[in-house]
Amino acid sequence: MDEIPKTLLITITGKDRPGVTSAMFSTFAAAGVEVLDIEQIVLRRRLVLGVLVTAPRDWKKLRLAIEQTAEGLGMQVEVERGQGDNKPRRVGRSHVTIIGAPLKASAMSAIAGRIADSGANIDRIERMARYPVTAIDLAISGVEPEILRPLLAAEASSQGVDIAVQPANLLRRSMRLIVMDVDSTLIQGEVIEMIAAHAGCEAEVAEITSRAMAGELDFEESLRARVALLKGVPASALDEVYEAINLAPGARTLVRILRRLGYRFAIVSGGFSQITDRLAADLGIHYSRANELEIVDGLLTGHVIGDVIDRAAKARALREFAADIGVSDAATIAIGDGANDLDMLNAAGLGIAYNAKAVVRDAADASVNVPYLDTIMYLLGITREEIELADAEVGYVTPAPPV
Repeated sequence: MDEIPKTLLITITGKDRPGVTSAMFSTFAAAGVEVLDIEQIVLRRRLVLGVLVTAPRDWKKLRLAIEQTAEGLGMQVEVERGQGDNKPRRVGRSHVTIIGAPLKASAMSAIAGRIADSGANIDRIERMARYPVTAIDLAISGVEPEILRPLLAAEASSQGVDIAVQPANLLRRSMRLIVMDVDSTLIQGEVIEMIAAHAGCEAEVAEITSRAMAGELDFEESLRARVALLKGVPASALDEVYEAINLAPGARTLVRILRRLGYRFAIVSGGFSQITDRLAADLGIHYSRANELEIVDGLLTGHVIGDVIDRAAKARALREFAADIGVSDAATIAIGDGANDLDMLNAAGLGIAYNAKAVVRDAADASVNVPYLDTIMYLLGITREEIELADAEVGYVTPAPPV
C-alpha cells in the first residue's frame, strides 16, 4: 500500500498587490514541490491565498523561505504540515443561491445554521452579485438537494430572502430551454386587464384574474368569462395595449445574455397571441404559445379560437419545445407566478416562482421575489460582473453603485 504523502498547507493573508502570487510561487518552485490545490479570494483589496503542496524532505527550510518571502511582501503566513490531499466532497452536492435586498448577517446566520443542522457542509462560498441585489452561491455537500430544499426554503421565507437549491451537476453548464409565463412575469401587469380598460370593465376582470391566479377558480372558465366581457372592443386597442406594456426589469438582459450562450427561450401564456407573438419577435424569443382572440369586422367577439392554454397545456408546450430543441425535460427552466403555471413549473428541471402567489411559491423549486428578472442568471452560476462585461462588449452600459 502506497504511503500517504506529506503535504504543507500554506495560507497567506494581507493587502493585495501585484506580484504576491508570483513571488510566493517562485519560492515554492525553488524547493521543487508539486502544487496540489490553490484557492484565492480578494475582499476589499485584502488577499487570502491558500496553497497545498507536497512537502519536501527539508520542509522546515521551505517554511523559513516562505516566511521570509511573506515578510518582504508585508503579508502574514501560516504553514501547516499534514498528510494527503483534500478529502473529496461528500455525496449530496448542491448549489444554494441566496438573494437578498439587502442580505442581512442574521439571514446568513440562520441559513448557515439550518445547513449545519441538516448535517451538510459548506465547501465554498462565492458572491454572484452585489447590485441591485446581493446574491451569494454556496457549494454544499453531505445532504441530498431534495432534503435540503424544504428546510432552507422555510428558513428563507422566515428571514425575508430568496433561496434556490439545485443539484450540483453538469446541467448548470449546459445549453437549456427557458420557458416563461408572460403576464406579471415577463411583463408587468396583466394584458387582459389592460384590454378590459378599453371596455370599461377593468375592475371586474381584475377581480376574476386575481382569484384565478390564486387557484380559486378554474382557469378556462375564468378566461372565457373575462374574454366575454371584452366583446365589442376594437381590435386597434390591442396595438395601444402592446405599446403600453412594460417589461419586467432585467427581461431584455436575461434574454440577451443567455441567447449569446446558446440558450433557447419560449413564452407560454394564458394571455393572447396577438400580444405574445409580437413580444417574442421583439425580444428574440424562439417559441410562443398563447390563446387567440377572435376578431370579426375589426371587433373582439368575446370568444377565443381553439383550445384554451391552461395549466396542463403550458406543461405540454414545455415538453414539446424541449423535444423540438433536443434537450431533456431536466434541462428546462420554467418561470411563472400563478396557479396556472404550476404544472409547467413541476414539469421543468428547475421551476422558479417569480413574485408569485403563495400556492406557487410553496410548490416551486426556487422562489425569487425581487423585481429583477435577470436575477435568474445568478441561479445559473453567472455573476453580475460577467453580465456587465458581456454587455459592455456590445455597447450596453448597466448601472452600478460606487465601490
